[in-house]
Amino acid sequence: QVQLVESGGGSVQAGGSLRLSCEASGNSYSRYCMGWFRQATGKEREGVAAVDSIGRTSYADSAKGRFTISRDNAKNTLYLQMNSLKPVDPAIYYCAADVSRAWVCSLSRRDFAYWGQGTQVTVSS
Repeated sequence: QVQLVESGGGSVQAGGSLRLSCEASGNSYSRYCMGWFRQATGKEREGVAAVDSIGRTSYADSAKGRFTISRDNAKNTLYLQMNSLKPVDPAIYYCAADVSRAWVCSLSRRDFAYWGQGTQVTVSS
């Protein structure tokens, strides 16, 4: 069982930055894929970025060059640094764990069994 708690959401002007954090329970955190997803009002939840057990990352096209996912295995914490935020970025951001794999992480929500409660990100123009 994995419990995930996000923090760091808020409101920012377009072009600004936010850093999201996600604390995970359990002592096997370092062994599996972690990801960030987002869901805007009226839209499906979509993958944003993922990181495997040894720190290799993958990004959705919408996040490349602006967002950075990272993990601190000593702190059981996942991060998402979001820069150059745009009016298209507002959503509820979720962290998720795919405990079935350690490498070659997916950005499909169907592969992630554990989810946090989400944190709201708002961008004003």
